[in-house]
Order: sequence, then C-alpha cells, then structure tokens
Amino acid sequence: MRRARPGAPPRGTAERALTSVEAGADFDEARDRSTDRKTETTTETRESRAEERPLSKLWHITLSVSGAESPLKEVRRGLEQLAHDHPFLLTSRYANDHAEIRYWEEARDLHDAAAVALRLWGEHRQTAKLPPWEIVGLEVIDRETYHQRIAEGYGPPPAAPVGVHPY
Repeated sequence: MRRARPGAPPRGTAERALTSVEAGADFDEARDRSTDRKTETTTETRESRAEERPLSKLWHITLSVSGAESPLKEVRRGLEQLAHDHPFLLTSRYANDHAEIRYWEEARDLHDAAAVALRLWGEHRQTAKLPPWEIVGLEVIDRETYHQRIAEGYGPPPAAPVGVHPY
C-alpha cells in the first residue's frame, strides 16, 4: 500500500486532472438556509429568489385519442409499452378505435402541463408502436380540483385499477 500526503498526485501522472459538476438551481438557497440557521436572519435576496422561481404543482391529465380501428392486442401492447416508458401513467382504457390515458404530471402551471400532455402521444407513437390516432380531448385539472370532484362524487372515477384496461 502506497502512502502519500493528501493532495499529492498519483504516481505516473504529471498533474492532477480535476472535473467539476455544476451546482443545482437550489445551491444558493441551500447555502442561505445554512447561513440563516447560524445567524437566525433572513435575507431579502433569498426571499426575492423564492418569489421569482415558481413552484411546480401536480396536475391530473386525461388525454383522449381516437382514430381508425386497430387490433385490440396491438392497442393494449402499445399502451402497456407507453406505461412502461412513462412511469407516471396511472391508467389507460381502450377500445379498437379510441383510448383514454390518465396520469399525474408535475408542471409549473396549466400551460406547461397541457403542452407536455399534448406531446405525449406523438412522442411515444414510434417507440411504443401506438396506433396513428389523433388527440381528440384533453383535460388538465389541478390536484385540489381533482380531489374536490372525487369528494363530491361527480369527478372522473378514481384510477384505482392502475394499468391498461379495456372499456
């Protein structure tokens, strides 16, 4: 076993090669929190940073697609592959000419959640071998609204049977 002083270059190298990893977006905020714990003060810059960066929320997405008839086995296999590729997929219901996909999306606002949802089917069409159907419906609601609807009994049925199911 070789003993060397800390920081000494390993044998056979002329100089040390250092690499760095960029700090995350919350790096300064974490540093401010640790400083605040010691001094028990809040800084105006930390508060303004928190106001500038919007917090993301959970949005319940219901995406409806429809098109020409496809064999049920192929539709099911495609939706199962989509569920594998997109792990937040809650449930899918399908028939040979339409399907409904429900899942939770984390996004800053409704516009971002809707944009991601509208890209989902097209971006996974090739990899999951989904039918060439078009998006015919989209519902995006925040978590509070979803739970309020469920509590009042008029919302979508709870996605208890997680997975891919026929209508």
